[in-house]
Amino acid sequence: MMEIEHFPYSRSPLDTFRNFKDFPYSALLLSGIKNPLWGRYSFLTAFPYMIFKSKGRDTSLIEEDGKTIERTGNPFHILKEIYTAQKRKRTLPASVPFTGGLIGYFAYDMGFTLENIPESATDDLNLPDCILPFYDWVLYWDYIDKQSFLVWIDTPRDRRKKVRKLLEESPEYKYIEEPSFPHESFQLKSNFEREEYLSAVVKAKDYIRRGDIFQVNLSQRFSCSYLSSPFGLFERLSRINPAPFSVFFNYPEMAVISSSPERFLHLEGGKIHTRPIKGTRPRGKNEEEDKSIAEELLNSPKDRAELIMIIDLERNDVGKFCYYGSVKVKELITLEAYPTVFHTVSTIEGRVVEGTTPIECLKYCFPGGSITGAPKVRSMEIIEELEPTRRNIYTGAIGYISWNGRMDLNIVIRTIIIKDRTAYFQVGGGIVADSDPELEYEETLHKGRALAESLLSGSREKEKAFGRR
Repeated sequence: MMEIEHFPYSRSPLDTFRNFKDFPYSALLLSGIKNPLWGRYSFLTAFPYMIFKSKGRDTSLIEEDGKTIERTGNPFHILKEIYTAQKRKRTLPASVPFTGGLIGYFAYDMGFTLENIPESATDDLNLPDCILPFYDWVLYWDYIDKQSFLVWIDTPRDRRKKVRKLLEESPEYKYIEEPSFPHESFQLKSNFEREEYLSAVVKAKDYIRRGDIFQVNLSQRFSCSYLSSPFGLFERLSRINPAPFSVFFNYPEMAVISSSPERFLHLEGGKIHTRPIKGTRPRGKNEEEDKSIAEELLNSPKDRAELIMIIDLERNDVGKFCYYGSVKVKELITLEAYPTVFHTVSTIEGRVVEGTTPIECLKYCFPGGSITGAPKVRSMEIIEELEPTRRNIYTGAIGYISWNGRMDLNIVIRTIIIKDRTAYFQVGGGIVADSDPELEYEETLHKGRALAESLLSGSREKEKAFGRR
């Protein structure tokens, strides 16, 4: 049984979440850029009744009473079984965006359970391939209708009481801008030396010249000590780089802080769409410079070709589970402006074959083609060869899958994880035949600048630690 209550719209998600942020498996999906097509909703929840985790082909289902069920097999297949069984118990309206279900992440490394890819990169962080808590309540904000609602789905009385108590309390503190640590003692470190990254781009171009691939996404991972509040970092990043698919997860293994601009998959009413991003430029210093940079990006043959190749890949992926002839390119190339960069974006949509679950849609498209390259499997093999460490959560997917069949997932970019008092973030770009290694390296720095600024305050230290070389 589902019950819906009005909640004061004036209470912001950030303020409301402060009373939940320290509880394990608390989750905030925040739309920092409000748009009727993407960025319409924000969601807040905590206290899951079940948690699904996987590492390779080993999975565990942790139930509310502490009982753990261990299984071996493809995690997508096991998750489909669980989703189908849970959905069968309920008849829920499709008009509500989240009527209980999963809110969590699918790491890029889950792709290794779908394809036979030789593994050579170091898994130094050793994190789960997915953490998917199951929730039976949610508080959500609708920015178009300007309303917010508290939704209960067969929620036990003791959990309702706990949630109401936290919602009635005043936020525990007001946000104060403060340094994360004494910056003169800390610098960002990459898993690549600069010359190593340039060499990896050259090797990728050689694979393209030989005909193995058309393009491949190469990334580098930065890290630094982080001794302050993960949620404080999320607040800073939300102010520096607002994005439609921002996320804060508090897990026992790590904190996840994401400010992603890219939607991976959105499923509603039998229609699915994906919005790959390809092509990035740093914002200018003034309006005139912005205009010149935007025009150059829109007219760039390299960036246009890169995006069109990914459009073809995504059309093929979506076509695996959509009705024949229903897959369309709704937007070919569109410019989007963010506080630190411009992007070019496309939109592909299709009509899903009846009876297909959201888990199957995800499996057929995973991982997103915009962050692998084309062809996808060979690109993933080259990524594994050229990048020194496993990607883990980076370029996977974060979002929700609801029991009413709705799904909304981002691509995990512009994302920081905090593990053992260390912050990690990864940035990359698409390599094509005419890529300039130096420019590709600089592009990764442009993409990471907002993340670096959220970690490091003080312009002199930022320039020394990141990007002004």
